[in-house]
Amino acid sequence: MTAAETLATAIRIAEAASALPMTYFRRPIGIDLKGDESPVTIADRETEAAIRRALAEAFPEDGIFGEEFGKERLDAENLWIIDPIDGTRSFITGNPLFGLLMGRIERGRPVIGIVRMPALNETFAGAPGGGATLNGRTIRARTTERLSEAMIWVNEAERHMADDPARFARLCRIGHTRRMGYDCYPHAMVAAGQIDAVIDMGLEPYDYMPLIALVEAAGGLIRDWQGKPLDLSSDGRVVTAATPALLDQVLEMLA
Repeated sequence: MTAAETLATAIRIAEAASALPMTYFRRPIGIDLKGDESPVTIADRETEAAIRRALAEAFPEDGIFGEEFGKERLDAENLWIIDPIDGTRSFITGNPLFGLLMGRIERGRPVIGIVRMPALNETFAGAPGGGATLNGRTIRARTTERLSEAMIWVNEAERHMADDPARFARLCRIGHTRRMGYDCYPHAMVAAGQIDAVIDMGLEPYDYMPLIALVEAAGGLIRDWQGKPLDLSSDGRVVTAATPALLDQVLEMLA
């Protein structure tokens, strides 16, 4: 497949699989707890299983790393990373801001990033050199360079508060406008040019790796709190920003 065909196939797989969680959304559903006390449901498992089957058929030589069923063929040249429901707590409480994440890494380089929002019927997709889109329409990150003028989302507020109350107090004062949130949607909003930055923590590779190609294709940046590019071994503390200048100011504040 060409790069464009691979992206189109991935989008089709994500959109088809996103119908599964909607059959359970805002309906009674059993909830199990993982070892870390995070919730998981049949919707998470069925959605990832469907994605894995479709990827295995379309890309039989590729590896897969998913939240619910782990890793297959990590020694493959290309690797798909999946989070079937990013925001299970949102999902089980009826909040529509849960997403489905898919990313592809080729020889260590993120080349596809997809954020599918099942309840909103929105598909954000990006690839290097191909730009970023929302439901097929081109999107672009904003050009804000002053932190004082920026619209900021702070994800995982209670984690920030527990980790460093003084830093959290600073986060509550930065920017022109700030909101508290969770999960992938605020990062997609940076790519779409709706907000300027997201400060996040406590993420796993399947939470942040699928975001990289999307954000960067839209002209934004996504880094760890030291300003380093993200990889599978990053510590889960993430900043997404619309511009390099804004990223530098957020990192300085975090330090």
